[in-house]
Amino acid sequence: AVVSTQSTGESLFLLHSVTGNPSYREWGWHIFQGYERSSRLCSGYSGLYDTQSSNYLYRIDRMESGFLSGTLKYLYLLFSDFDKRLLDNWLFNCHGHMLWKHAIPSSLTY
Repeated sequence: AVVSTQSTGESLFLLHSVTGNPSYREWGWHIFQGYERSSRLCSGYSGLYDTQSSNYLYRIDRMESGFLSGTLKYLYLLFSDFDKRLLDNWLFNCHGHMLWKHAIPSSLTY
């Protein structure tokens, strides 16, 4: 079974933010189109039991909450006019939520 994780979208977003290389947006667009083509339902998105099969009867009957809050969020940020200077003051936790770096006590930072 294939259940999407946000890691790829997160990586593409961060790499594009740092390098400005348009290839990362192109790859993100192909990934998004794949989700639309194979996982999109009228009520959301599904996982797939077999990504090589074109038989969509083999969809997983659920949508992971992290798909919207992580995967699609990072793909959205990838295509937004995100100011990479914000990465100096904000960080993303493992669930894709933004945290202000200065709210973290300096004793807890490296």
